[in-house]
Amino acid sequence: MSEQERNDVESRRSTLKRLAGYLMGGGLVAAYGSLAAVAARFLYPARPAETGFLFVTDLASLGVGESLVYTTPNGATVNVTRKGAGVGIEDFLALSSVCPHLGCQVHWEPQNDRYFCPCHNGIFTPEGVGIGGPPGEAGQSLSQFPLKIENGLLFIEVPLADVARGPEGPDSLSSSGKA
Repeated sequence: MSEQERNDVESRRSTLKRLAGYLMGGGLVAAYGSLAAVAARFLYPARPAETGFLFVTDLASLGVGESLVYTTPNGATVNVTRKGAGVGIEDFLALSSVCPHLGCQVHWEPQNDRYFCPCHNGIFTPEGVGIGGPPGEAGQSLSQFPLKIENGLLFIEVPLADVARGPEGPDSLSSSGKA
């Protein structure tokens, strides 16, 4: 091996050694940075989102057994159903339209009196309890939103963080129609 070849090999080895050192240093910085982020999140947990009630519909416009799809300010869809003929809060139900299994959109099937998730044949009762498919096997249910009634009007409690800016402008604050 000539002197030039030895110098080339030495140069290549020193370059690889320097590169390995940089990679190891970067990995350590990333690992300690992640640890610091987790520790900061533990010491200073996020505050719960502030919530408030937003108008959904007047009670007279939603018949018994009817459901409407309400879009929250952050873009989530909620199925609001009238279960009874009364005007009490127990006669209404607001369920998330997101399946707890994989996050697919469920829809109401009035002919079968159930919510159905087409992704994996998830079946939910009218109260949102999983009774078939993966959500039923895992004992998962649809998330429920609190409701209140004032002066014949129905309101839903949602996070207010996105109300001021709204994801798609002022139209996102109104209900999107009957399902």
